[in-house]
Amino acid sequence: MTFGKAIRSEWLLADDLIFLNHGSFGACPRSVLAVQRDWQDIMERDPVRFLVRELPQRLDEAREKLATFVGSRPEDLVFVQNATDGANAVLRSLLPTFKPGDELLTASHAYRAVRQTMVYVAGLSGAKVVDADVPFPILDAGEVTEAIARAISPKTVLAVIDHITSPTGVVFPIEQIIALFKERGIPVLVDGAHAPGQVDLELDTLGADYYVGNCHKWLYAPKGAALLWVDKKHQPKIHPTVISHFLDGGYQTEFAWTGTLDPTAYLSIPAGIAFHQKLAASGSREYMRNMLLDARREITAALGVPLAAPEEMLANLCTIPLPNNPDASDKAVQRLHDLLFDEYHIQVPAMNANGKLHVRASSQVYNDRSDFEALKAALVELASAGRIPRADR
Repeated sequence: MTFGKAIRSEWLLADDLIFLNHGSFGACPRSVLAVQRDWQDIMERDPVRFLVRELPQRLDEAREKLATFVGSRPEDLVFVQNATDGANAVLRSLLPTFKPGDELLTASHAYRAVRQTMVYVAGLSGAKVVDADVPFPILDAGEVTEAIARAISPKTVLAVIDHITSPTGVVFPIEQIIALFKERGIPVLVDGAHAPGQVDLELDTLGADYYVGNCHKWLYAPKGAALLWVDKKHQPKIHPTVISHFLDGGYQTEFAWTGTLDPTAYLSIPAGIAFHQKLAASGSREYMRNMLLDARREITAALGVPLAAPEEMLANLCTIPLPNNPDASDKAVQRLHDLLFDEYHIQVPAMNANGKLHVRASSQVYNDRSDFEALKAALVELASAGRIPRADR
């Protein structure tokens, strides 16, 4: 199979768009969208029959396919609409167990929405959010585990740790991190929003207590398709974010029905898995990663900035520092994104990574070297003209 522009027609992406942002919301292939539309047509022929009588079995079938892919027992997986939804389900279910003075530990690379959920439940319970100061740029995986180990205290009652970080695109040494907490008897929620389809997963043996991951990013499912995995011993106390008819009816029963929604994104996950496996059999993972690593070296060299993470800690995402190491703010992040989109037709996110302004690029099979060459040229031009936004103006 040929990748790059030759396969781009499998997606609905606009012809004039340089799309280097698969990591934010994914991009669903036409063939998977067609499967979802078929499910929607089936549902709308008799919505009552489908949602009441047929949906439970259909969800079980989709869950079994997903469970096999991520190395899990089907009974430990439930569907949620996104990783943030799954993290909210866990954190808000655990809220009654938190006490004043307890510490909820995360890392400085955490996804903002999940950290805000931690802030919310901490505020209601009198607990405190503690951020392990993980450096960026980062030299090696040991810096991650050492920073997290230093932040653990006798008051730590829960850890929320990213598998692949959103603002920095770094693959954390998640097995070693989990071990740090397990030896202290501290439960771990892993935010694996970017992991399914980007790295191999064996959830049953990973050692986490809770794991959330999106299927609409690197697994090519439609938007609104994600998983929550909960260790069997914790399942009785975990409830969905929307409480509906089946409160205390059991883990699977509660999550299977939280009110009327379109379940066809969940039912289309097997089609996304099949698409992913077809690409992988043709070398897609090697293609994406090698292209990303080459582009990162060329862009950082052109900008005169350091490589922010070692190659072994990257998959299909990388975050690139900017010349003069500008401070980040919400305004500066938005302005840089808008400059790249409005003037260069490049869809790529600017990021606040540990307080500094960066650009995060995604590598996908529909990309080729010319996409990254365009990003390099745009960043060099903006930097040369002194137009990289700063937090103070």
